[in-house]
Amino acid sequence: MARRIFITATNTDIGKTYTTKLLLKEYASRGLRVGVIKPIETGVINGVYPDGTLLLSLVQELNPEFKEICIEDIVPISYELPAAPYVASDLEKLDLAKINSAIDKLEPLCDVLLIEGAGGLYVPIDSQYMIIDLIKEFKASALLVTHCSLGCINDTLLSSKALMDAEIDFVVAFNCRDKDSSFSSVSEPYFINTSKKVLKVKEDIDTISDVLYNFTK
Repeated sequence: MARRIFITATNTDIGKTYTTKLLLKEYASRGLRVGVIKPIETGVINGVYPDGTLLLSLVQELNPEFKEICIEDIVPISYELPAAPYVASDLEKLDLAKINSAIDKLEPLCDVLLIEGAGGLYVPIDSQYMIIDLIKEFKASALLVTHCSLGCINDTLLSSKALMDAEIDFVVAFNCRDKDSSFSSVSEPYFINTSKKVLKVKEDIDTISDVLYNFTK
C-alpha cells in the first residue's frame, strides 16, 4: 500500500490544490512515484474539473504510470453545484465504494498517494460522513493547510483540535499570500511561542514532506 497523505484545510480557497501540487513535485524530486486523487469535487460544470484537471495534468507529467489514467479516476465523484457535497448531491448518500475502487486502481501505480479533500474538515458529505471522517476511513495522515490572515489563530486551533480529538497524525502548514504582510506581527508570534515551528507551505515544503512521509512509515 502506498503512503496515504490527506490534504485538508481550515476552509475553502485556502490553497489545498496549490499545496498538493507542491507536494507532488517534492516527492517526485526524491525519486518516488507520486499519485493523487480528489475523491469529491464540486463546481464541475460541462465536464470542466477546476482542481482535478490541474492535478491530473501534473501527476501525468511526474509519473508515467498515470498516463492512461482519466479524470474520472482522479475525481470519482463530482457535482455541478459549488457547495458542500451534502447540498450539491441533493442529499445523496456517499458512494464510498466508488472512491475505494478508484484508490485501489491508483495505489499500485505510486509510492505516495496524495488525497485532496473538499473545503474544511467539517464540510458535510452526507448525513453520516464529513471530510474528517474520510481521513480516518482511508487511514491517512493529514496536512492541515491554514491561512495567514487575521483570524488564523482561531481557525487553526479549531481544526487542529478536531484532528487531535480524532487521533489523526497531522502537520500544520501556513499558506501565506502577498496580502498577508501583517502575519509576522499579528498572528505568527502566537504560533512561535506555542508551537515547535511555524511551517510555511512555499518555504518549508521539504520539511513538511519529510514529517508527513515519516508519519506513514
